[in-house]
Amino acid sequence: MAYQTILLKKEKGIATITLNRPERLNALNNEMAEELWDVFTNLSRDEEARVLVVTGAGRAFCAGADVRDRFLKRIEERKRGERKAELRRGMTEMVMLLRNMPQPIIASLNGPAVGFGCTFALACDMRIASEEARLGLVFVRVGLVPEFGSTYFLPRLVGIGKACELVFSGRIIDAQEAKEIGLVNRVVPAGELEKVTHELAESIAKGPPLAIQLAKKGLYQGLDADLSTQVQYETFAIDFCFQTEDHEEGVKAFLEKREPVFKGR
Repeated sequence: MAYQTILLKKEKGIATITLNRPERLNALNNEMAEELWDVFTNLSRDEEARVLVVTGAGRAFCAGADVRDRFLKRIEERKRGERKAELRRGMTEMVMLLRNMPQPIIASLNGPAVGFGCTFALACDMRIASEEARLGLVFVRVGLVPEFGSTYFLPRLVGIGKACELVFSGRIIDAQEAKEIGLVNRVVPAGELEKVTHELAESIAKGPPLAIQLAKKGLYQGLDADLSTQVQYETFAIDFCFQTEDHEEGVKAFLEKREPVFKGR
């Protein structure tokens, strides 16, 4: 599939997806939604891609949904009594696709991330923000509720009280406040964002893929599981890892005082 609204770059185990509608502040339209589905589906099967980075072209990460394309058309169709045009795949399927990606996903927030831009970032595993980033769940401003799993992710990151404040007010916060409440992992100067993001991605890409995938699954499963269930999962996961070539390589590298070379086997 030839992409028109996103860019894909793969290098040294890192796949970088860039939202590429800078003239519209990378606002989500129907075409971008379909292309995001396609690229994440393909990357989920790509064993060479060990970590994913999502960022935006120009001065924004994503300014939310394209109001004309995503909202105005539906309003006009509803008024005409026509059935609204549905995307080939809905938001439910898309958010579950991201959650079940085997690779860690880093959102590199180069600028405003509001509306869908914010909820998309919440569905990623880690968030690194430029000092110029702004985040907001602004759905109440257009009479909507937050989507893309954000009512699940947000309270788990910032607590229920702060989540209620952000959602009910639709307030946009700066990067530093986002870090203080746990919404982003780090805040860095704008000129250092790409470098810092790449360093984190590279360190993950050099790690043992199978162990990282199992750890990711365990961490998210643990959000809703009891201790007994998690201990059983950990026992299964570590027993599996004991059988891998990567475990043997890691032990040998430690004893030989060298960097390990993990191959995902």
